[in-house]
Amino acid sequence: MSAMPEFKQQLAIDVPLLDLKAQFVAIEQEVMQAIHDTCNSQRFILGPQVEDLEKKIAAYSQCQFGIGVSSGTDALLVALMALDVGPGDEVITTPYSFFASAGAIARLGARPVFCDIDPDTYNLSPAAVENWLSHNAERRDGQLINRGTGGRIKALMPVHLFGQMADMEPLIGLARNNDLKIIEDAAQAIGSEYRDGKRAGSLGDIGCFSFFPSKNLGAFGDGGMCTTNDPALAERLRVLRAHGSKPKYHHALIGGNFRLDELQAAVLLVKLRYLDDWTKQRQQNARFYDLAFASLHNVQIPIARPGRHIYNQYVLRMERRDELKQHLGNNQIGTEVYYPVPLHVQKCFDYLGYRAADAVESSSAAAETLAIPIYPELSQAQKQRVVDVITEFYR
Repeated sequence: MSAMPEFKQQLAIDVPLLDLKAQFVAIEQEVMQAIHDTCNSQRFILGPQVEDLEKKIAAYSQCQFGIGVSSGTDALLVALMALDVGPGDEVITTPYSFFASAGAIARLGARPVFCDIDPDTYNLSPAAVENWLSHNAERRDGQLINRGTGGRIKALMPVHLFGQMADMEPLIGLARNNDLKIIEDAAQAIGSEYRDGKRAGSLGDIGCFSFFPSKNLGAFGDGGMCTTNDPALAERLRVLRAHGSKPKYHHALIGGNFRLDELQAAVLLVKLRYLDDWTKQRQQNARFYDLAFASLHNVQIPIARPGRHIYNQYVLRMERRDELKQHLGNNQIGTEVYYPVPLHVQKCFDYLGYRAADAVESSSAAAETLAIPIYPELSQAQKQRVVDVITEFYR
């Protein structure tokens, strides 16, 4: 009787896009103790944990001041408010970002001005900003005015996307030459460094961070932080986050309820101690992918400029993106498209009059990029599984 043929069955390995449970297991005892201590104190709003976190995040980001707020979105909102951005004002930013970057501008009655991205880093292109200013802006009565709309161009908001800083030196030069304030949207970039070693949040007038749970430094809910080196701006931010009240029940400004919870600060203080180790592991995972995909001609790996890339996401660019995403999903591998619809063509911004071709690099990136798992706790087998499935697809 002839022997039956042997079949090698490949065991499926689940690889989620992010596994926060794996992170929690390693720090559970410390986190639960921090929560217990906070509950015992019964201090829940702007207490000593928030103050401690503000000092430590400021120092970590090479800034003098940190102001804890309720979310990354509210960090952007209160930063714009602190710079008196409102109706009739315009803010230059990128169309290739999470909605909050432009949404916070529009929410205050101001107008987002979208300039295209660098196709290699996906960050705001200084050349695109310079080109827009040279063709659309002029000085009138000491103010920089958009010729087409008559709006006052007041600020520049670069986004440090995916954990890599925008090219800040030329952007700072453009801002200084045109008397523009700079708000750094550093929601995905805590600890990222520019080529000169300066960290995200320290180069503009105000830096804005998010502690959304999926971020490299994530809370157990929403949370955010503003950083600045300007004591007057720091004080204004503190007042604005508490309804514009100082002293209590006296309101010289109209602010909002943008306060960071004490419980979130307690959790973040524990996690902050591990952040650099987690970043190193993300960088190691990125190097593994870089080498594995180097010879795969259908796939472009992330291009890391000199500095410190913290890999909040690891984003590939490829042919047949949507087919690959489906294939990975069929093989229990999590992915995400950041971002499928650029902001300049979102329906809510139809009134601005942009077309897809007005930011062609952003539109191309939206159609061709895919984020794959990069979180620190990935096992060697999980990383290899991601590589094998992608390689198999393009074969």
